[in-house]
Amino acid sequence: MSEPIGAIVLAAGQGSRFRQVAGGGKDKLLADCAGRDGAVRSVIEHVLVSLPASLERRVLVTTEDRPQVIRMAQAYGFEMVLIESTGMGDSISAGVAACPQLSGWLIVLGDMPFILPSSIQRVLAGVADDAISVPVHEGEFGHPVGFGRNFGPGLMALSGDRGAKPLFASARVVEVAVDDAGVLWDVDVPEKLVFV
Repeated sequence: MSEPIGAIVLAAGQGSRFRQVAGGGKDKLLADCAGRDGAVRSVIEHVLVSLPASLERRVLVTTEDRPQVIRMAQAYGFEMVLIESTGMGDSISAGVAACPQLSGWLIVLGDMPFILPSSIQRVLAGVADDAISVPVHEGEFGHPVGFGRNFGPGLMALSGDRGAKPLFASARVVEVAVDDAGVLWDVDVPEKLVFV
């Protein structure tokens, strides 16, 4: 590939299920958890540090009412894309539109702090212009998902709450088998802050 692959971290969702349990003022992205490396960091910080430094473009999509998330992402060298919507489709579209010239995009969910860096590297290795690279653990598709250059227009056309799943229907999908339950583990409620 001529151009590099970029990472798009989606961090605009409001985490309503988490807030229902933990209380309205609790942002799951800022909740502390012990990572698989044993370090205690916020959920979003675990996500940011797990991404390879070799990724030339690293973009975080969020809303302006998350100053702590914004500051942390900037400290790790991420570019910021601020949007008003909390929809996943809108987030993906805005993130890819910020760097449309790349050879591919790794779409990373901001609430998945337990993915092993080795799994991320393997997904990146599967990205090709005409392919979607997805980690598979025990038969289930997980995250992050890598999209090759040919999917740029489709990703930028997404809107609302609809994610990129419709793009899989007509795509060559590279299934990357990983022994990593972290690719399926999102922090949607407080008890999921403990990885078992």
